[in-house]
Amino acid sequence: MPDHPQSRRATAWTGTNAVEEGDATFASAALGDPSGHTVSERDIADGGCGPGRIPLEPGRLHRRISGRDDRARPVSADELAALGDPMAAGFFRAGRFPTTVQDLLSALPATATASRKVYLISEAGQIPPDAIGERDMRYAITVAVRDSQIDLLISTQAGGDPESAFLQVAAWDPAVRVFNFYTRFDSSWVWAGNSWDALEPDSRGKGCFDSHINGSVVMKELRIPWINWQSERATIRLAEDDPLRHDPLYQEVIGAQRLELTVRSLVTRWTAARLAAVTATGVVDHPDRLLRHLFTTTTVNLAGTDRQSSTITADSQDLTLPTGFWLNQDLLFDDLGLSTQAAPPRAPAARYVAGLTRFGFRLEERHSSFSQPGDTFFAFVVPEAAHEDNEVVRQLVRTGLVPARFAACVLMVDFPNPVFSPDRSLLMRYVPTTPTKMTELCGKVAGTISDAARTLPEDSPESRFAAHWKVPEDTWPTAFGQRADTYLRKVTERLRTEDGYDDYVRLAESRRRQFRRMRLNEFELTLPVTSIPPGAPPLAMRENATVAELT
Repeated sequence: MPDHPQSRRATAWTGTNAVEEGDATFASAALGDPSGHTVSERDIADGGCGPGRIPLEPGRLHRRISGRDDRARPVSADELAALGDPMAAGFFRAGRFPTTVQDLLSALPATATASRKVYLISEAGQIPPDAIGERDMRYAITVAVRDSQIDLLISTQAGGDPESAFLQVAAWDPAVRVFNFYTRFDSSWVWAGNSWDALEPDSRGKGCFDSHINGSVVMKELRIPWINWQSERATIRLAEDDPLRHDPLYQEVIGAQRLELTVRSLVTRWTAARLAAVTATGVVDHPDRLLRHLFTTTTVNLAGTDRQSSTITADSQDLTLPTGFWLNQDLLFDDLGLSTQAAPPRAPAARYVAGLTRFGFRLEERHSSFSQPGDTFFAFVVPEAAHEDNEVVRQLVRTGLVPARFAACVLMVDFPNPVFSPDRSLLMRYVPTTPTKMTELCGKVAGTISDAARTLPEDSPESRFAAHWKVPEDTWPTAFGQRADTYLRKVTERLRTEDGYDDYVRLAESRRRQFRRMRLNEFELTLPVTSIPPGAPPLAMRENATVAELT
């Protein structure tokens, strides 16, 4: 959940969003999502889902869906009655408006209290406490209020004054089957919309939907080693006299490996509800909103090695770099069944250590003037294909709404670039934006792309897709798997050379730059910075394992 602007050190709200400006054509094309919007001063001031510079009535629930409402207003009786999540039913309809996380938690039923799980995250969590000032530590709290399934997710500042700390909630409504998003301002609360609002053009990417871009819950660092979270792989460092040690919630903190499972299940729940609703009649009103998860990068997760960067020396064992850096292994291998005999690419530790110096790796935060040479706590953190995007495609394939062959043909168009692929995004122009029968959708898209390919160069995205589409039904998993195999072996060979490894460092930094343009990038310490100029040309991987500039 996004953090209250008074406590977050987010770069996204203080700088220009690249998708919105004319000099960011590449970023827009790579994301492939036409819902960019202009950030207003009001949005910057209150995160886009706050009061909009007007006073709120104390002890009231207000509504402000950013992009749709220019300011907050009290919800009507009918609107309040339509909200069926635990916050609306247990608090707001009863005239209860908790002002602190302790007030909220203490008012929940005993059964909910027993289900509570508390997690801790900080991008500065592994920096020595005396080396930096404010460390932006946050709690993520999950609660099952009504049954055994989590239906309340709370985000709040860890430590400090609870009355002034940000307090935000995503609450599951079992009747409507959506998440409702709430944030507290003083003694009032604002309803910022629900999961469906995240998908509508006027509110998409705005307010709380800057990070909840697809209407679901978010955990950027979703995969082991759960970068920046307290987990079985790392404990966030506290000074001996840190008051947080005496916080009752801190005493309950458990490892983020548990939160990963919860977040995955909640993304699955919302995705299933969403697909059931939009395909119920057999006609999809907005097929582009479904297929953009296959063709584009709507959001990302962050992945890194399982090795602490400070422990790696030139004599250390080779590093297995994140597989999601090379391709979308979750979809291609786990869901679509491509077989591969290639081992995950490994980089010599000496190359990694030398690269830290050669490229000037450091952690840097302008807000506090903090700078520290080296990489993030876990080494080689990069964006990878988002679980949110993959889950939509996964369920479309498993339910038979999208043939596995069609999904594979799209992914293989530019499979060495699992995120930010302009080539795959370009094919979105062939996806209908008007109501279409689900049974005809993929065939229609495939036919339209194949028709266009007849007059285009052989290396165009259209021609590559058309060639894939001609591969017989009984041979495509093997044919595509062999290509992935060959590619991964070439990557492994190049990783052992200085030029090859350096190319991949530049590629990683290119993708990090694209992540920094996203509003999901809230904290400067999430990723390292390097001596590579911020304006360096964007890069892409080729199937022969070389790296090239995008023009």
